Amino acid sequence: MTAILQGVRVLEVAEHTFVPAASAMLADLGAEVIKIEHVERGDAMRGLESTGMAAIEGNVHALLEHSNRGKRSLGLDLTSPDGREILYKLAATADVFLTNKLPRVRTKLRIEVEQLRAANPKIIYAAGTGQGERGPDADKGAYDSLAFWMRAGTAMGVMRPEYDLIPNPPGPGWGDSVGAITIAGGVMGALFHRERTGEPTTVDISLFGTGLWAMGQAMALSLLRKEPWLAPPADKATANPLVGSYATSDGRNIMLTCLQAGAYWPALCEILQRPDLVTDPRFADHASLIAHAREAKAILEELFAQAPLDEWRRRLEPFIGQWAVVQHTLEAAADPQTIANGYIQDCVTAQGTPFQLVAVPIQYDGEPAVPTRAPEFNEHGDEILAELGLDWDTVVDLKVRGVVA
Repeated sequence: MTAILQGVRVLEVAEHTFVPAASAMLADLGAEVIKIEHVERGDAMRGLESTGMAAIEGNVHALLEHSNRGKRSLGLDLTSPDGREILYKLAATADVFLTNKLPRVRTKLRIEVEQLRAANPKIIYAAGTGQGERGPDADKGAYDSLAFWMRAGTAMGVMRPEYDLIPNPPGPGWGDSVGAITIAGGVMGALFHRERTGEPTTVDISLFGTGLWAMGQAMALSLLRKEPWLAPPADKATANPLVGSYATSDGRNIMLTCLQAGAYWPALCEILQRPDLVTDPRFADHASLIAHAREAKAILEELFAQAPLDEWRRRLEPFIGQWAVVQHTLEAAADPQTIANGYIQDCVTAQGTPFQLVAVPIQYDGEPAVPTRAPEFNEHGDEILAELGLDWDTVVDLKVRGVVA
Protein backbone atom coordinates (compact mmCIF):
# COMPACT_ATOMS: atom_id res chain seq x y z
CA MET A 1 0.00 0.00 0.00
CA THR A 2 1.86 3.11 -1.20
CA ALA A 3 -1.06 5.41 -2.08
CA ILE A 4 -1.62 6.46 1.53
CA LEU A 5 -2.59 9.98 0.43
CA GLN A 6 -5.24 8.88 -2.04
CA GLY A 7 -8.12 11.34 -1.90
CA VAL A 8 -5.89 14.28 -0.89
CA ARG A 9 -5.77 17.17 -3.37
CA VAL A 10 -2.78 19.54 -3.41
CA LEU A 11 -2.79 22.87 -5.22
CA GLU A 12 0.73 24.07 -6.06
CA VAL A 13 1.94 27.53 -7.08
CA ALA A 14 5.69 26.97 -7.15
CA GLU A 15 8.73 26.67 -9.41
CA HIS A 16 12.19 25.10 -9.53
CA THR A 17 12.85 22.24 -7.05
CA PHE A 18 12.50 22.95 -3.31
CA VAL A 19 8.69 23.09 -3.07
CA PRO A 20 7.76 21.23 -6.28
CA ALA A 21 9.83 18.22 -5.18
CA ALA A 22 7.76 18.10 -1.99
CA SER A 23 4.47 17.88 -3.87
CA ALA A 24 6.07 15.34 -6.21
CA MET A 25 6.68 13.15 -3.16
CA LEU A 26 3.06 13.62 -2.12
CA ALA A 27 1.96 12.68 -5.64
CA ASP A 28 4.06 9.50 -5.53
CA LEU A 29 2.26 8.63 -2.29
CA GLY A 30 -1.16 8.96 -3.87
CA ALA A 31 -2.13 12.64 -3.66
CA GLU A 32 -3.58 14.46 -6.65
CA VAL A 33 -1.38 17.49 -7.33
CA ILE A 34 -2.54 20.34 -9.57
CA LYS A 35 0.46 22.42 -10.62
CA ILE A 36 -0.31 26.03 -11.52
CA GLU A 37 2.28 27.30 -14.01
CA HIS A 38 3.05 30.69 -15.53
CA VAL A 39 0.54 31.16 -18.31
CA GLU A 40 3.19 31.68 -21.02
CA ARG A 41 6.49 30.04 -20.05
CA GLY A 42 5.38 27.50 -17.46
CA ASP A 43 7.63 26.56 -14.54
CA ALA A 44 10.98 28.33 -14.97
CA MET A 45 12.61 24.91 -14.64
CA ARG A 46 11.27 24.03 -18.10
CA GLY A 47 13.65 26.59 -19.61
CA LEU A 48 16.71 25.51 -17.65
CA GLU A 49 19.38 24.27 -20.06
CA SER A 50 22.23 23.51 -17.67
CA THR A 51 22.88 22.73 -14.02
CA GLY A 52 26.13 24.67 -14.24
CA MET A 53 28.06 21.41 -14.59
CA ALA A 54 25.96 19.31 -16.96
CA ALA A 55 23.86 20.29 -19.96
CA ILE A 56 20.21 19.32 -20.01
CA GLU A 57 19.62 17.97 -23.47
CA GLY A 58 17.78 15.24 -25.31
CA ASN A 59 14.23 14.09 -24.70
CA VAL A 60 14.35 13.86 -20.91
CA HIS A 61 14.49 16.93 -18.66
CA ALA A 62 15.71 14.98 -15.65
CA LEU A 63 15.52 17.88 -13.19
CA LEU A 64 11.94 18.72 -14.14
CA GLU A 65 10.95 15.05 -13.93
CA HIS A 66 12.48 14.67 -10.47
CA SER A 67 10.42 17.47 -8.96
CA ASN A 68 7.19 17.30 -10.99
CA ARG A 69 6.42 13.61 -11.51
CA GLY A 70 2.82 12.57 -11.17
CA LYS A 71 1.22 16.04 -11.36
CA ARG A 72 -1.44 17.72 -13.49
CA SER A 73 -0.56 21.05 -15.14
CA LEU A 74 -2.59 24.20 -15.71
CA GLY A 75 -1.15 27.41 -17.18
CA LEU A 76 -2.82 30.33 -15.39
CA ASP A 77 -2.28 34.10 -15.18
CA LEU A 78 -2.41 34.87 -11.48
CA THR A 79 -1.90 38.58 -12.09
CA SER A 80 -5.44 38.81 -13.53
CA PRO A 81 -8.67 38.81 -11.47
CA ASP A 82 -10.11 36.03 -13.64
CA GLY A 83 -6.99 33.92 -13.14
CA ARG A 84 -7.14 34.36 -9.37
CA GLU A 85 -10.84 33.50 -9.40
CA ILE A 86 -10.02 30.18 -11.05
CA LEU A 87 -7.30 29.59 -8.45
CA TYR A 88 -9.76 30.27 -5.63
CA LYS A 89 -12.26 27.85 -7.17
CA LEU A 90 -9.55 25.19 -7.25
CA ALA A 91 -8.56 26.03 -3.66
CA ALA A 92 -12.15 25.40 -2.62
CA THR A 93 -11.68 21.77 -3.73
CA ALA A 94 -8.18 21.29 -2.29
CA ASP A 95 -6.80 20.01 1.00
CA VAL A 96 -3.41 21.73 0.74
CA PHE A 97 -2.09 24.89 -0.89
CA LEU A 98 1.66 24.78 -1.47
CA THR A 99 3.83 27.67 -2.64
CA ASN A 100 7.39 28.97 -2.75
CA LYS A 101 6.50 32.55 -3.63
CA LEU A 102 8.09 35.20 -1.42
CA PRO A 103 5.83 37.02 1.06
CA ARG A 104 5.76 40.21 -1.05
CA VAL A 105 4.85 38.22 -4.17
CA ARG A 106 2.09 36.39 -2.31
CA THR A 107 0.70 39.76 -1.27
CA LYS A 108 0.88 41.09 -4.83
CA LEU A 109 -0.81 38.00 -6.29
CA ARG A 110 -3.37 37.85 -3.47
CA ILE A 111 -2.51 34.26 -2.64
CA GLU A 112 -1.87 34.73 1.07
CA VAL A 113 -3.44 32.48 3.65
CA GLU A 114 -6.35 34.90 4.19
CA GLN A 115 -7.39 34.80 0.54
CA LEU A 116 -7.05 31.02 0.31
CA ARG A 117 -8.94 30.49 3.57
CA ALA A 118 -11.73 32.77 2.30
CA ALA A 119 -12.16 30.27 -0.52
CA ASN A 120 -11.68 27.23 1.70
CA PRO A 121 -11.62 27.65 5.52
CA LYS A 122 -10.19 24.16 5.97
CA ILE A 123 -7.25 24.40 3.55
CA ILE A 124 -3.73 23.75 4.86
CA TYR A 125 -1.40 26.53 3.73
CA ALA A 126 2.24 25.48 3.25
CA ALA A 127 5.03 27.85 2.21
CA GLY A 128 8.66 27.03 1.47
CA THR A 129 11.04 29.99 1.56
CA GLY A 130 14.75 30.67 1.39
CA GLN A 131 15.39 32.23 4.77
CA GLY A 132 12.09 31.97 6.65
CA GLU A 133 8.86 33.95 6.99
CA ARG A 134 10.26 36.53 9.40
CA GLY A 135 13.42 38.60 9.74
CA PRO A 136 15.28 41.09 7.53
CA ASP A 137 15.81 38.60 4.68
CA ALA A 138 12.31 37.09 4.57
CA ASP A 139 11.60 38.78 1.24
CA LYS A 140 14.92 37.92 -0.38
CA GLY A 141 15.15 35.02 -2.79
CA ALA A 142 17.62 32.17 -2.36
CA TYR A 143 18.72 28.85 -3.75
CA ASP A 144 19.76 25.75 -1.87
CA SER A 145 23.41 26.43 -2.69
CA LEU A 146 23.09 29.68 -0.74
CA ALA A 147 20.62 29.26 2.13
CA PHE A 148 21.04 25.52 2.79
CA TRP A 149 24.67 24.94 1.85
CA MET A 150 26.63 28.14 2.41
CA ARG A 151 24.61 30.07 4.97
CA ALA A 152 23.76 27.20 7.33
CA GLY A 153 27.38 26.10 7.80
CA THR A 154 27.58 22.96 5.66
CA ALA A 155 30.10 24.33 3.16
CA MET A 156 32.49 25.39 5.92
CA GLY A 157 31.96 22.06 7.64
CA VAL A 158 33.24 20.11 4.63
CA MET A 159 35.82 22.63 3.43
CA ARG A 160 39.27 21.11 3.57
CA PRO A 161 41.68 23.47 5.36
CA GLU A 162 44.57 22.34 3.15
CA TYR A 163 42.74 23.62 0.05
CA ASP A 164 41.78 27.22 -0.58
CA LEU A 165 38.45 26.16 -2.08
CA ILE A 166 34.85 26.61 -0.94
CA PRO A 167 33.07 23.41 -2.00
CA ASN A 168 29.86 23.55 -3.97
CA PRO A 169 26.92 21.24 -3.13
CA PRO A 170 27.51 17.65 -4.28
CA GLY A 171 24.70 17.74 -6.84
CA PRO A 172 21.95 19.93 -8.31
CA GLY A 173 19.01 20.54 -6.00
CA TRP A 174 20.75 18.73 -3.14
CA GLY A 175 19.46 20.96 -0.34
CA ASP A 176 16.20 21.43 -2.24
CA SER A 177 15.55 17.68 -2.21
CA VAL A 178 16.42 17.36 1.47
CA GLY A 179 14.15 20.32 2.20
CA ALA A 180 11.38 18.78 0.11
CA ILE A 181 11.32 15.76 2.42
CA THR A 182 10.84 18.17 5.32
CA ILE A 183 7.99 20.00 3.57
CA ALA A 184 6.26 16.74 2.67
CA GLY A 185 6.54 15.55 6.27
CA GLY A 186 5.21 18.87 7.54
CA VAL A 187 2.22 18.68 5.20
CA MET A 188 1.46 15.10 6.22
CA GLY A 189 1.62 16.14 9.87
CA ALA A 190 -0.78 19.01 9.17
CA LEU A 191 -3.18 16.63 7.42
CA PHE A 192 -3.07 14.32 10.43
CA HIS A 193 -3.71 17.23 12.81
CA ARG A 194 -6.68 18.40 10.76
CA GLU A 195 -8.04 14.87 10.62
CA ARG A 196 -7.88 14.59 14.42
CA THR A 197 -8.99 18.12 15.39
CA GLY A 198 -10.67 19.64 12.35
CA GLU A 199 -8.23 22.56 12.55
CA PRO A 200 -6.23 23.62 9.47
CA THR A 201 -2.71 24.90 10.07
CA THR A 202 -0.04 26.77 8.20
CA VAL A 203 3.26 25.02 7.45
CA ASP A 204 6.43 27.12 7.26
CA ILE A 205 9.68 25.52 6.09
CA SER A 206 12.81 27.25 4.78
CA LEU A 207 16.01 26.13 3.11
CA PHE A 208 18.00 27.95 5.80
CA GLY A 209 16.11 26.30 8.65
CA THR A 210 16.42 22.88 7.04
CA GLY A 211 20.13 23.46 6.53
CA LEU A 212 20.56 24.36 10.20
CA TRP A 213 18.69 21.18 11.16
CA ALA A 214 20.93 19.09 8.89
CA MET A 215 23.90 20.61 10.78
CA GLY A 216 22.06 20.23 14.08
CA GLN A 217 24.57 18.10 15.98
CA ALA A 218 27.51 20.16 14.74
CA MET A 219 25.60 23.33 15.62
CA ALA A 220 24.89 22.10 19.15
CA LEU A 221 28.53 21.17 19.72
CA SER A 222 29.71 24.43 18.20
CA LEU A 223 27.43 26.49 20.44
CA LEU A 224 28.47 24.48 23.48
CA ARG A 225 32.18 24.85 22.72
CA LYS A 226 31.84 28.47 21.53
CA GLU A 227 33.86 27.76 18.39
CA PRO A 228 32.89 27.32 14.73
CA TRP A 229 32.52 23.83 13.31
CA LEU A 230 35.32 23.27 10.80
CA ALA A 231 36.82 20.16 9.25
CA PRO A 232 40.05 19.17 11.01
CA PRO A 233 43.35 19.41 9.12
CA ALA A 234 44.33 16.18 7.43
CA ASP A 235 47.24 15.58 9.82
CA LYS A 236 44.92 15.79 12.85
CA ALA A 237 42.05 13.74 11.51
CA THR A 238 43.26 10.34 12.79
CA ALA A 239 41.78 9.67 16.21
CA ASN A 240 40.45 6.20 15.33
CA PRO A 241 42.22 4.20 12.61
CA LEU A 242 39.01 2.28 11.91
CA VAL A 243 37.22 5.47 10.93
CA GLY A 244 38.43 6.81 7.61
CA SER A 245 38.93 6.02 3.95
CA TYR A 246 41.62 3.79 2.51
CA ALA A 247 42.80 3.76 -1.10
CA THR A 248 42.94 0.48 -3.02
CA SER A 249 45.55 -0.49 -5.62
CA ASP A 250 43.27 0.62 -8.48
CA GLY A 251 42.67 4.09 -7.13
CA ARG A 252 39.32 3.42 -5.45
CA ASN A 253 38.43 3.91 -1.78
CA ILE A 254 36.99 1.88 1.07
CA MET A 255 35.43 3.75 4.00
CA LEU A 256 35.55 2.21 7.46
CA THR A 257 33.33 3.51 10.27
CA CYS A 258 33.92 1.19 13.22
CA LEU A 259 33.42 3.45 16.23
CA GLN A 260 34.40 0.70 18.69
CA ALA A 261 37.83 0.21 17.20
CA GLY A 262 39.07 -2.29 19.76
CA ALA A 263 36.09 -4.57 19.28
CA TYR A 264 36.55 -4.82 15.51
CA TRP A 265 40.35 -4.75 15.26
CA PRO A 266 40.87 -8.54 15.62
CA ALA A 267 38.27 -9.35 12.95
CA LEU A 268 39.78 -6.82 10.55
CA CYS A 269 43.28 -8.13 11.12
CA GLU A 270 42.06 -11.64 10.28
CA ILE A 271 40.62 -10.39 6.98
CA LEU A 272 43.85 -8.52 6.28
CA GLN A 273 45.74 -11.77 6.97
CA ARG A 274 47.80 -10.06 9.65
CA PRO A 275 47.04 -11.94 12.91
CA ASP A 276 50.28 -10.60 14.36
CA LEU A 277 48.68 -7.15 14.63
CA VAL A 278 46.15 -8.47 17.14
CA THR A 279 48.84 -9.32 19.68
CA ASP A 280 51.04 -6.32 18.87
CA PRO A 281 51.34 -4.41 22.19
CA ARG A 282 50.58 -1.15 20.39
CA PHE A 283 47.15 -2.43 19.35
CA ALA A 284 46.36 -5.01 22.05
CA ASP A 285 43.25 -3.21 23.34
CA HIS A 286 41.06 -0.25 22.46
CA ALA A 287 43.03 2.29 24.51
CA SER A 288 46.36 1.16 23.04
CA LEU A 289 44.95 1.18 19.50
CA ILE A 290 43.68 4.74 19.87
CA ALA A 291 46.96 5.84 21.44
CA HIS A 292 48.83 4.46 18.43
CA ALA A 293 46.23 5.44 15.85
CA ARG A 294 48.71 6.98 13.40
CA GLU A 295 50.81 3.87 13.31
CA ALA A 296 47.76 1.66 12.84
CA LYS A 297 46.46 3.89 10.06
CA ALA A 298 49.80 3.76 8.24
CA ILE A 299 49.72 -0.04 8.35
CA LEU A 300 46.13 -0.13 7.07
CA GLU A 301 46.98 2.26 4.25
CA GLU A 302 49.82 -0.02 3.13
CA LEU A 303 47.67 -3.16 3.32
CA PHE A 304 44.62 -1.77 1.50
CA ALA A 305 46.90 -0.45 -1.26
CA GLN A 306 47.99 -4.00 -2.08
CA ALA A 307 44.74 -5.15 -3.71
CA PRO A 308 42.07 -3.72 -6.06
CA LEU A 309 38.57 -2.78 -5.02
CA ASP A 310 36.86 -5.94 -6.28
CA GLU A 311 39.13 -8.09 -4.16
CA TRP A 312 38.42 -5.97 -1.08
CA ARG A 313 34.68 -6.26 -1.72
CA ARG A 314 35.05 -10.03 -1.62
CA ARG A 315 37.36 -10.13 1.37
CA LEU A 316 35.38 -7.63 3.45
CA GLU A 317 32.02 -9.28 2.78
CA PRO A 318 32.11 -11.37 6.04
CA PHE A 319 33.59 -8.50 8.10
CA ILE A 320 31.36 -7.80 11.11
CA GLY A 321 32.38 -4.13 11.23
CA GLN A 322 30.84 -1.26 9.30
CA TRP A 323 32.29 -0.33 5.91
CA ALA A 324 31.26 0.87 2.46
CA VAL A 325 32.72 1.42 -0.96
CA VAL A 326 32.99 5.09 -1.91
CA GLN A 327 30.70 4.97 -4.95
CA HIS A 328 29.74 7.33 -7.75
CA THR A 329 26.11 7.80 -8.78
CA LEU A 330 25.97 5.05 -11.40
CA GLU A 331 27.46 2.56 -8.96
CA ALA A 332 24.95 3.63 -6.31
CA ALA A 333 22.12 3.09 -8.79
CA ALA A 334 23.38 -0.43 -9.56
CA ASP A 335 24.05 -1.28 -5.90
CA PRO A 336 22.40 -4.60 -4.94
CA GLN A 337 20.66 -2.82 -2.05
CA THR A 338 19.24 -0.22 -4.44
CA ILE A 339 17.83 -2.96 -6.65
CA ALA A 340 16.53 -5.13 -3.82
CA ASN A 341 14.65 -2.24 -2.21
CA GLY A 342 13.38 -0.58 -5.39
CA TYR A 343 15.16 2.68 -4.69
CA ILE A 344 15.40 3.43 -8.43
CA GLN A 345 12.26 3.19 -10.56
CA ASP A 346 11.63 3.15 -14.31
CA CYS A 347 9.61 5.92 -15.99
CA VAL A 348 8.63 6.94 -19.53
CA THR A 349 8.19 10.49 -20.86
CA ALA A 350 5.08 11.65 -22.70
CA GLN A 351 6.99 10.95 -25.95
CA GLY A 352 7.82 7.40 -24.85
CA THR A 353 11.47 7.92 -23.91
CA PRO A 354 12.48 5.70 -20.99
CA PHE A 355 14.38 7.12 -18.02
CA GLN A 356 14.83 6.43 -14.32
CA LEU A 357 14.12 8.35 -11.10
CA VAL A 358 14.97 7.88 -7.45
CA ALA A 359 11.89 6.67 -5.59
CA VAL A 360 10.46 8.47 -2.57
CA PRO A 361 12.59 7.31 0.41
CA ILE A 362 9.48 6.22 2.34
CA GLN A 363 7.96 2.79 1.93
CA TYR A 364 4.72 1.47 3.39
CA ASP A 365 4.11 -2.26 3.80
CA GLY A 366 7.46 -2.96 2.15
CA GLU A 367 6.44 -1.53 -1.20
CA PRO A 368 8.28 1.29 -3.02
CA ALA A 369 6.19 4.11 -4.47
CA VAL A 370 6.37 4.03 -8.26
CA PRO A 371 6.63 7.51 -9.81
CA THR A 372 4.99 8.54 -13.06
CA ARG A 373 6.23 11.19 -15.48
CA ALA A 374 6.01 14.97 -15.10
CA PRO A 375 3.23 16.68 -17.08
CA GLU A 376 3.72 18.57 -20.29
CA PHE A 377 3.07 22.29 -19.86
CA ASN A 378 -0.70 22.84 -19.45
CA GLU A 379 -1.30 19.21 -20.35
CA HIS A 380 -4.41 19.03 -18.16
CA GLY A 381 -5.55 22.63 -18.50
CA ASP A 382 -8.80 22.07 -20.41
CA GLU A 383 -9.61 19.04 -18.29
CA ILE A 384 -9.16 20.91 -15.00
CA LEU A 385 -11.24 23.88 -16.19
CA ALA A 386 -14.02 21.54 -17.30
CA GLU A 387 -14.00 19.93 -13.85
CA LEU A 388 -14.67 23.39 -12.39
CA GLY A 389 -17.81 23.58 -14.53
CA LEU A 390 -16.54 26.11 -17.09
CA ASP A 391 -18.17 25.64 -20.48
CA TRP A 392 -16.09 25.60 -23.67
CA ASP A 393 -17.10 29.11 -24.78
CA THR A 394 -15.88 30.50 -21.45
CA VAL A 395 -12.62 28.57 -21.71
CA VAL A 396 -12.04 29.88 -25.24
CA ASP A 397 -12.63 33.44 -24.04
CA LEU A 398 -10.15 32.94 -21.21
CA LYS A 399 -7.59 31.57 -23.67
CA VAL A 400 -8.04 34.53 -26.04
CA ARG A 401 -7.51 36.96 -23.18
CA GLY A 402 -4.41 35.08 -21.97
CA VAL A 403 -5.88 34.13 -18.62
CA VAL A 404 -5.31 30.44 -19.24
CA ALA A 405 -2.86 28.70 -21.54
